[in-house]
Amino acid sequence: MTARIPPVIRGGSVVAGRLLVYVLIWAGLALLIAAAGIRFYWGEITVGQMLLNLVSVELDGGGGPIVWMGILGVGVVPLLLTAGIALWQHVRRRRRRHQGGDMRPRRPRWIVRVVPTVLVAGVVVGGSTAFATTVGVGDYLRAGNSAYDLRDYYVEPAVTSSEHKRNLVLIYLESGEATLADDQLFEKDAFAPLQEVTRASDGWQSVKDLQQYEGGGWTMAGLTATQCGVPLKGLGSAADSGALNELGGDVGTYLGGTTCLGDILGEHGYTSVFLGGANASFAAKDAFLGTHGYSEVKDLSDWRAAGEPEENFRGDWGLSDGRLMAHAKDEVDALHAEAERTGRPFNLSVLTLDTHEPVHIFDYCTVDTENVVTSAFFCSMTQVAGFVAHLEERGYLEDTAVVIMGDHLKHMSAGDAFHEQLDHHDNRTIFNRVWVPGGNRNGELRPRVDQLSMYPTILEAAGLGLRDNAAGLGVSAFTTDVPEGSAQAMEPELYTELLASRSSQFYAEAWSGGDAAR
Repeated sequence: MTARIPPVIRGGSVVAGRLLVYVLIWAGLALLIAAAGIRFYWGEITVGQMLLNLVSVELDGGGGPIVWMGILGVGVVPLLLTAGIALWQHVRRRRRRHQGGDMRPRRPRWIVRVVPTVLVAGVVVGGSTAFATTVGVGDYLRAGNSAYDLRDYYVEPAVTSSEHKRNLVLIYLESGEATLADDQLFEKDAFAPLQEVTRASDGWQSVKDLQQYEGGGWTMAGLTATQCGVPLKGLGSAADSGALNELGGDVGTYLGGTTCLGDILGEHGYTSVFLGGANASFAAKDAFLGTHGYSEVKDLSDWRAAGEPEENFRGDWGLSDGRLMAHAKDEVDALHAEAERTGRPFNLSVLTLDTHEPVHIFDYCTVDTENVVTSAFFCSMTQVAGFVAHLEERGYLEDTAVVIMGDHLKHMSAGDAFHEQLDHHDNRTIFNRVWVPGGNRNGELRPRVDQLSMYPTILEAAGLGLRDNAAGLGVSAFTTDVPEGSAQAMEPELYTELLASRSSQFYAEAWSGGDAAR
């Protein structure tokens, strides 16, 4: 005889089965909507970018509207849709019971069982696949199998001379892609105002075809690459360290086991100050700067405290570039005066934001292009050019090095402009200009270096000599001699694999504050 399953157990199994189905539907919908949202705002990203960036969006001055849309789209909408499906199913069952108790479906039994199963599986598989593709889960898993480790190529920067050290001004241009200077592709040269005040004939230099490092593409990746010489990887790569706090909250240190630009400058007596229009807590930027030698970080809260009127802010990010550059002029005046009085050099770093899409047009900007983004870029570069002109007018260029560069290429998410011009462009590069007082006006910088080599380049521009011209994974663009065994001497395919490698021990020590180079 076949033992009968007690009704209570059978009923409980049915309820559990239905609950599991609804959980799967909810998860599939949430992943699908999350993938669509990420593609719209950021395009395809990496697991590292997701962990380091998306989890630390700030409601105020850090992409606030995106937070609410994320909560609504990923948190609320899938829940409501799943609840709606569950309610519809419940009503159907009750209606059948009220129609005489005949619960047998009118359609063939196989259709009733197979079709819902296929639909649920489609939602789950489709959502999981879309999300995994959007955040590069496959690349992340493959990187874990790489035989390469950054520890084998990382060079601890060693300063060999500092008698010619000089002040430094470092300007990061939000989404500062050099391709936008091509007036054959775009309505006008978006960088024309800045190019006018940084002409090669006046002694300004540039890295031809400066590359975004493979795997980079967002602001914090650009900052850490150009100031620490390493690709930015976070929780996933350093999961074994046991010493990480959740980024976006109270972060004790940020890559504390690596030696970065501000650390070296601090060791040589520099005062380092950072100015940005947005909330410095976004993506833990303040933690990074505070960990690495910046004594002062001025951001959105400071500009509000200074009495800036509300019309000078954009609601999603922060202070306009026009007002940011006005504050930068005041700051550089004060820092330069202090440096002359004390003999202590300074590093002033500035990050723009007007060109972060969706762009915001302030009242000092003129829209004279069909695509408003082009005018926004031109307007932002005009503000930066005014700051550079201020440096020249005050005579600061006689004792101050200046490095201007984009933080990353322009995003190509679904909601961003210029897909037609950039999607299939074969040489997208980062805008940059370098000024070295009394430098070799005829010397050319090594072309096609990536952001990691800008780290030693900036140090040498500031007058600090480096052993082998190397720091981190980079080699200064001021030299054409790349040391044998350097990451920069690797074949392109192998170098790409090195940058993608998980390098777990390296990042565990980098994040926990240990010596990442050991």
